[in-house]
Amino acid sequence: MSKFTDTLGEKIAPIAAKMQSNRYLSAIKEGFFGSTPLLIAGSIFLLFTSLPFDWYSAFLADNPAVMDFFYIPYQMTFNVMTIFVIVGIARSLSNYYKVDSKIAICLSFVALFLLTPLYRTDDFGKVLPITNFAAQGLFVGIICSICSVELYRFCVQKNLTIKMPDSVPSAVTTAFAAVIPALLVILIFNTVRLIFTLTSFETFQNFIFTVLQQPLQSLGGSLPATLLVLLMEAVIWCFGIHGSSIVSSVMNPIWYALSAQNVDALAAGLAMPNIVNYNFIAFFVKVGGCGATLSLALLCLFRAKSERYKALGKLGIGASVFNINEPILFGFPIVLNPTMMIPFVLSNLTVGLLTYVSVWSGLVPFINGVNLPYTIPAVISGAILCGWRGAVLQIVEIVVTGLIYYPFFKVCDQQALEEESAAE
Repeated sequence: MSKFTDTLGEKIAPIAAKMQSNRYLSAIKEGFFGSTPLLIAGSIFLLFTSLPFDWYSAFLADNPAVMDFFYIPYQMTFNVMTIFVIVGIARSLSNYYKVDSKIAICLSFVALFLLTPLYRTDDFGKVLPITNFAAQGLFVGIICSICSVELYRFCVQKNLTIKMPDSVPSAVTTAFAAVIPALLVILIFNTVRLIFTLTSFETFQNFIFTVLQQPLQSLGGSLPATLLVLLMEAVIWCFGIHGSSIVSSVMNPIWYALSAQNVDALAAGLAMPNIVNYNFIAFFVKVGGCGATLSLALLCLFRAKSERYKALGKLGIGASVFNINEPILFGFPIVLNPTMMIPFVLSNLTVGLLTYVSVWSGLVPFINGVNLPYTIPAVISGAILCGWRGAVLQIVEIVVTGLIYYPFFKVCDQQALEEESAAE
């Protein structure tokens, strides 16, 4: 077993390391991290538009100003999330290339606005509807931000800029140096816009959503794809590499888009379309962190006989309750531990399958896309996202994963106890 895990680790580690250090994936990840506080704040306001009380719903219906007080903050966060994300992407890439981040962000906006379809109104002429910057615009925003920063970087590195005398203030020099990159970005993206007006897609956004984003969302929301991602995440973690960070950089754009669709349906009073979304992963699959290790922390706290695992239970339970499981992953350890790799991978797959089947069968309501801090403890998060049945599902997941971990935990605990006895 040890030789097999060593060989597997040697094969996986270089691939995972390259993904983790990829500048584009890192930039996308930072973009989503930067937008998370605003999305959480908007989600809290959205919750107050849909509390499950008849008297409250009637009150909102009779008082539209109160409804707008809660609903407009949601619109100004979720419905413009693409703008928040591309700020983080442009800033990350510009810092990587050591070019001016303010110029990079502005160029990203210009590229996005050029490819966003305008709508004509009687009162204001042509306008940019904010819905184009919601989840359906995420992929376009990511493409625009990366490409515009790459064009800016290319011009700077090839000295395709306007040079100013040394006596000119640096702010003015920086501004003039960006004129040629700005012209190039406008020319290229405006040409792309014009080309797509001559096609059946009419806009670049329609093309991306139809050809790329829609198929990826369908694939990312399917059970086989979800289980494959969870398998990869757990296996990568087993070799000491942050599997969640690697997987999230690729999958978060898809999962967030699926969550946003559920939020829109919730706000409109419609049936939610997606079983799998960001909250499916964050709060039902990762009960206590990747591998659903809250149950393992509880086993250490209440069932351990060795002093080693008793101490680990006391130290790790606080973090595990808030879905932070590095103390367990590295303290047990699960990382590079052939005995614990099996239940860790199996638990990650089991909670994914159990959650999907529970929602698909109707035992648990669809998980709404309301964005919550990932540190909200289990049971509380389940109740917020799916009502009491969501809380019960999380309790069941803790029990089931505890049963999976228990025999392997007992082996490790017995070994530790014998080592402690021998040392005494």
